[in-house]
Amino acid sequence: MVDPTSELEEDVDEESAPRCATCGEPALGTGRRTVTWVDGDDAVHRQFCSESCRADWDDERPAADG
Repeated sequence: MVDPTSELEEDVDEESAPRCATCGEPALGTGRRTVTWVDGDDAVHRQFCSESCRADWDDERPAADG
């Protein structure tokens, strides 16, 4: 399956797809959501299979200082 959210139009199958951080299902297709943040020198990513799973996620990002 060609992932329509991939800028490179890579073939992604269910086995190699990232897993949803909430339910563990493959995060594929147009419903996929990604949250990215910087932790020190690292970029951290969480993938979600849908907006619903994104909304149900226990947000682990550090609180912003300010």
